[in-house]
Amino acid sequence: MVSIVVPVYNAAKYIENTIRMVSEQTYKDWELILVDDGSKDGSPEVIEEIIKKQGKRIRLIRKESNVGAAEARNAGIDASSGRYIAFLDADDVWMPDKLEKQIAFMEKTGAAFSFHSYEFGDENAKPTGKIVHVPATLKYKQALSRTVIFTTTVMFDTEKIDMEIIHMPKVPSEDTATWWRILKSGYVAYGLDENLAVYRRPGKSLSSNKLEALYRIWFLYRNIANLSVPESLFYFGGWAVRATIRRL
Repeated sequence: MVSIVVPVYNAAKYIENTIRMVSEQTYKDWELILVDDGSKDGSPEVIEEIIKKQGKRIRLIRKESNVGAAEARNAGIDASSGRYIAFLDADDVWMPDKLEKQIAFMEKTGAAFSFHSYEFGDENAKPTGKIVHVPATLKYKQALSRTVIFTTTVMFDTEKIDMEIIHMPKVPSEDTATWWRILKSGYVAYGLDENLAVYRRPGKSLSSNKLEALYRIWFLYRNIANLSVPESLFYFGGWAVRATIRRL
């Protein structure tokens, strides 16, 4: 079984579609763990109504206050019972055969950690035609200069990777920090170069998002990877070039 972990924060306008999208996957052996992170828009009530109709494969964990995506995902990981763990953000989109193809890929390659290509979408998740392709494999030092692993595309095989190492720290860009920690410990991430997801990207606040991204990646180099200033500048340059190309 695959456990699908979804942090939910003020996602009432997306969550019904998210649940339907998982229900319509061609791979049927799954459980959906929705972790409400202190939503104020009625998200948990929407989820509870759906659970009444669709049964026990969908679970809701409610946090009393907003603890952030890292702790929400960690709560979902702790509650999971599947061999595989997949992450999905409430506003992103999976292709109907995403789970089936990714699990088959992991069985074929023997991967403990996998990710796949994805496509940018507008605020309505309409695909823009800009697909981010992924490498066949990704090791630690390669990952430092290319943040190509998108959380909604990640899957782990818990028979091959320690559950504790996939828990996310509460830091900026907690997902990237997690991938780096896993890769630094010796694991290799295997990339399936097939577009199986759409990343919903709102059109507003792009300039402020870019500045935040610059701060976050520098923070990771200095405080998570513990790189020196010259090393940080080296990898920062490679990251900046690839990030610019990816978003053009």
